[in-house]
Amino acid sequence: MLWEVEIRSGDGEIDREGAARLKEAAGIGANSIRAVQATRSYLIEGEVSREQIVRSAIPLLADAVVEASTIHPLPRPVVDSDEATDTRLLNVLLKPGVTDNVGATALAALQQLGLSVERVSTCRKYRVNGDASQGDVDRFSTKVLSNDAIEHVLEGPLQLENLALGSPYQYVLGHTSIRGLDDAALMKLSKEGQLYLQLAEMRTIRDYFESLDREPTDIELETIAQTWSEHCSHKTLAGRIKYTDPERGVVHFENMLKETVFAATQQIRKRLGNDDWCVSVFKDNAGVVTFDDEYDICIKVETHNHPSALEPYGGANTGLGGVIRDPLGTGLGAKPICNTDVFCFAPPDTPYESLPPGVLHPKTVMHGVVSGVRDYGNRMGIPTVNGAVYFDDRYLGNPLVYCGNVAIIPRGMSEKEVHPGDYIVAVGGRTGRDGIHGATFSSAELTHESESLSGGAVQIGNAITEKMVMDVILEARDRKLYHAITDCGAGGFSSAVGEMGEETGAEVWLEQCPLKYDGLSYTEIWISEAQERMVLAVPPENWEAFRDLCASEGVEASIIGKFANDARLVLKYKDEVVGNLPMSFLHDGRPPVIREATWSPPTPSPKTPPQSPSTASKGHIEVYGEVLKRILGSLNVCSKEWIIRQYDHEVQGGSVIKPLVGVQNDGPSDAAVVRPILTSPRGVVISCGMNPHLGDFDPYWMAVSAIDEAMRNCVAVGADPNKIAILDNFCWGNTERPETLGSLVRAALGCHDAALAFGTPFVSGKDSLNNEFTYDQSPPTVSGEPVTRTITIPSSLLITAMGQVTDVATCVTMDLKQAGNVLYQIGATQGGFGGSHYSLIVGHPSTDVPRVDLEAAPQLFRDLHSAIIKGLLQSCHDLSEGGLAVSLAEMAFAGGLGLDVNLAPFGKLDDAHVLFNEAPTRFAVEVAAADVSAFEQIFPHAHKLGTVTDTGRVVITSIEGNRLIDECLDDLKTCWQQPLAAM
Repeated sequence: MLWEVEIRSGDGEIDREGAARLKEAAGIGANSIRAVQATRSYLIEGEVSREQIVRSAIPLLADAVVEASTIHPLPRPVVDSDEATDTRLLNVLLKPGVTDNVGATALAALQQLGLSVERVSTCRKYRVNGDASQGDVDRFSTKVLSNDAIEHVLEGPLQLENLALGSPYQYVLGHTSIRGLDDAALMKLSKEGQLYLQLAEMRTIRDYFESLDREPTDIELETIAQTWSEHCSHKTLAGRIKYTDPERGVVHFENMLKETVFAATQQIRKRLGNDDWCVSVFKDNAGVVTFDDEYDICIKVETHNHPSALEPYGGANTGLGGVIRDPLGTGLGAKPICNTDVFCFAPPDTPYESLPPGVLHPKTVMHGVVSGVRDYGNRMGIPTVNGAVYFDDRYLGNPLVYCGNVAIIPRGMSEKEVHPGDYIVAVGGRTGRDGIHGATFSSAELTHESESLSGGAVQIGNAITEKMVMDVILEARDRKLYHAITDCGAGGFSSAVGEMGEETGAEVWLEQCPLKYDGLSYTEIWISEAQERMVLAVPPENWEAFRDLCASEGVEASIIGKFANDARLVLKYKDEVVGNLPMSFLHDGRPPVIREATWSPPTPSPKTPPQSPSTASKGHIEVYGEVLKRILGSLNVCSKEWIIRQYDHEVQGGSVIKPLVGVQNDGPSDAAVVRPILTSPRGVVISCGMNPHLGDFDPYWMAVSAIDEAMRNCVAVGADPNKIAILDNFCWGNTERPETLGSLVRAALGCHDAALAFGTPFVSGKDSLNNEFTYDQSPPTVSGEPVTRTITIPSSLLITAMGQVTDVATCVTMDLKQAGNVLYQIGATQGGFGGSHYSLIVGHPSTDVPRVDLEAAPQLFRDLHSAIIKGLLQSCHDLSEGGLAVSLAEMAFAGGLGLDVNLAPFGKLDDAHVLFNEAPTRFAVEVAAADVSAFEQIFPHAHKLGTVTDTGRVVITSIEGNRLIDECLDDLKTCWQQPLAAM
């Protein structure tokens, strides 16, 4: 029997979902839709009666206080007296094979109640006015109600007879013909098979199997593609590159990443000698450094861009879930303590009619991504404490979703080793078709066809399952029940087992893998990226104890093979070998990527004075006050409170400095501080740095500035600059183009030089390339040929910094504390307006980007840290987006206090330059009058700006005494808070 339990808002309750969808219908121009009623339903299949559903199911599924329910059997007649004739019913269901977490949870709960339920699915239902036009209904269904990557819409009463999914798999060993293929045929196979390998790689595979005188099985070819994908092997950054630029001439790299980012870390560790505090870098799922006498601390930041472009909620959801599993799979397992995220979107006010085919609206992407990260982190009980959001038109086809996790691990548990004879054990979620080709898909460029072609590359996560897995793993770790562990991420079992068994070999029994449903082939089982799975090496003598521990927590654990000692990967399905490859070919057989890379500086801008629009018709106050408000209200500067408030940043009880600070807890914190061990005063500091606009002018200084920004955010709250670890995440366009690859190489060189100068090692990193979207633009040419257009993201380098404080009591925040205190600027104002918010707002054409003084900056950071631990600073805020004026305004309205500042200490510098220049390595600080002398001994060249006041106004005057800015705190704060408040 199949029943539908439909749940709607109760009498007198507001249908908020329906109202929200109606507003979106108007936003896409579906004006004939004048009414939307939203309900949800559970489809319940099993030997259950109506009475059982009324008595047991409805109290579980619906809130009787605010909701009402109806029950009817399925299939329903097409003409049903229950359906009003003046409405059109739209049912939104998940496509077959897409994980239905709510349905799975409801199934388990109903079975626990003793009901004979076999399957449960969920459905969202919308009724619109019956006279709505078909065109508007179609557009509303596809653009607002559903996402074609994972959902489909059925109109009218549901005609389902059962919820059965999949049919028994009929085993047939498959082979792929590759021997004898010419170059064109090889590349056709690469694309149509979603392998996304390059010609040299396809030739290598062909030649290898020709040498064996046989064709590869389908699973062998897929395994090679996963292992050799850009996502898994980072072959571009680690490849051979001939790089040319005007400064360096020609530089040859054998392994670009190893000779830049890795090399900097190696040199720093060598310089530290016995004081080296790095524990494990660039060899495990996350980077590990020392923390205290009992624990080390690790960090990893990943990207999940392509899946989030197709299905924002699922993509971001599994992005965070995946990066949480990275520290959990580091060493013998680390306990997550906090999350961080950074998002890059196109502006949310982008007109719907301007969207290319196959692109979701930026507001849809933004809502989905934020809620995906929110739900996963909150449900796992891990605080999300730090992040940033960037907007640029060029993120339209490719939003960027960076997710990071910080975790602690007991000292001595950062190493692992697989032993031959260990069982290969899969723990956690079951395997389905979700995520198939995820690794190869993430390595390719998106097109307008990606939504339909690669929907299977989107995974759907279940945070509750991962929380249970995490708890079991940490307990098993402490009981020493396993030898090694890794997460089952990109490439699924293929990459997890392939990496773990690289030195030993492995034999896998694919039919032993638990499945979500029938019908998966052996290849689908092997490469699926279904979520919440970990792979462990468990010695046979510990298996029963490990299995029983997992069972006690409701976690499924299965033996799926055994690690060998023959250095081969042997894949079996029901005792028949379906794949047999040497580990050496998998991990070392890929031909090196050989690239040419070039970089040329942009044409210098004309030497125009760096000043605001003419003050001839307006006074200085009106002009500079207006510029300040416009920068505060710009998308890249304005408050992100709408996002931050959705995250739980208090769970676990360790957050010391929150994402929002100040008298009303709504000011922008520079960095987060978390105390992971509640019995210890020691803290972890998390911050980030990123400015894609600088990359438009010079990616070298973009990279240096990003490191400077991440570090100064860390130091601003009290982190010791001598113990800050950093991570790089490169998100770039198509590096097949020499100029695009050249900008990446130049950024990597900047990373190398800045890390060495600051003595700040990279401990981990990740790259995501081919972030481009190609589509056929309308109308076509006169000949009928389509016009192809490509949207390329700006070169986007995220630097994440992890610092430490000995005692969180010494930390400071950015909000002003008390009237009468003295304000200073630390650091020099220099460089032009290239890449600045001022230039974006007023149209200033400067290409002259600010540059970090790599000799002076490290000492300035050390001096600032000294002042903080001595208690000389009441508040500290870094100068970044918008420069001095914006930073002072933020400090003022965060603290609810005014300020009176004079620019006389800056001499003859132009007013606009002092107010809005975004030169790096600068801070605005607040010092108590009693501490001025001690402060000025540390910073004899600091610019004394003025004082904190209780007037409630931000007042800034020039050296000549002209009042440049005189604004009310409430007005400035409103400008800053409004842009995203109504999201």
